[in-house]
Amino acid sequence: MSILGKITALIKDPPPDHAFEISEAGISFAQGSRTGFEAFEPGTISVTPSADNVLRPEVVSGMIGHIAPAAHGKKRRRAALILPDYAARVTVLDFDSFPSVPAEQLSLVKFRIKKTIPFDIESAAVSYFVQPSSGSKRVEVLAVTMAFEIVARYEALFRAAGFQPGEVTTSSLAALNLYHGDGVSVVAKLSGRVLTVAVISAGAVKLFRCVALEGPDDDEILAVLHPTFAYVEDELASPVKKLLLCGFKHGAPAGIKCEVETLRSRLGTPGEFNAGLLGYLESVVN
Repeated sequence: MSILGKITALIKDPPPDHAFEISEAGISFAQGSRTGFEAFEPGTISVTPSADNVLRPEVVSGMIGHIAPAAHGKKRRRAALILPDYAARVTVLDFDSFPSVPAEQLSLVKFRIKKTIPFDIESAAVSYFVQPSSGSKRVEVLAVTMAFEIVARYEALFRAAGFQPGEVTTSSLAALNLYHGDGVSVVAKLSGRVLTVAVISAGAVKLFRCVALEGPDDDEILAVLHPTFAYVEDELASPVKKLLLCGFKHGAPAGIKCEVETLRSRLGTPGEFNAGLLGYLESVVN
């Protein structure tokens, strides 16, 4: 089963016919076999985990209507909504033991992450997944947190266009469906000014970082990758076997010593603004 298939989405229903990925640059979309990308004017969306992201809702609404015009009199269309990484917080939590009762699990997850997020935990959508064990007695939980006001604002744009957002996730979590490998790997996805890095070992996410860069330039990217590689060697007692890149127009920065590949999809070329969409499609297309 794919990583996204294992992770409980913030909100989830059966697979829909439409899927959209939003970024500061625009909207990537899929409707049946039709896919594409429509660019935003600068300043339409500004991604942050702590405030409203949508600065020009009329522009976003107009674009959604252009991409998928509503049919008069028909019921709401179901849609998957893939949001920017930097709008959420993804955290890997480690427990000596983990309750079996869902309400107790959620309470414990909230307690552990409430001091690490830039918004009130009681005003947040929280999703979590108990990851597969690799022989250790400790329990690793992947938690995804996003402020309700941010989720609701994005959803409202699609509801106004006649959609029912049944499944909501983030770009890199969806893009992890494109990862197929063994050993210890690092997936690095660059989307505009935001670099997201995930360490994967034995089918589990061991570390997840999402950083807004100034440039971005190679020095900034290496300042994130080098500590990540050091973490792998210190905590997992293994060197990184492979670095998988997505959205890097000029390839890996100089100084990377492991094997480097580009993230691939059978449905298209994953890039800065559609990797989550292609990863989502990978999880639902036979």
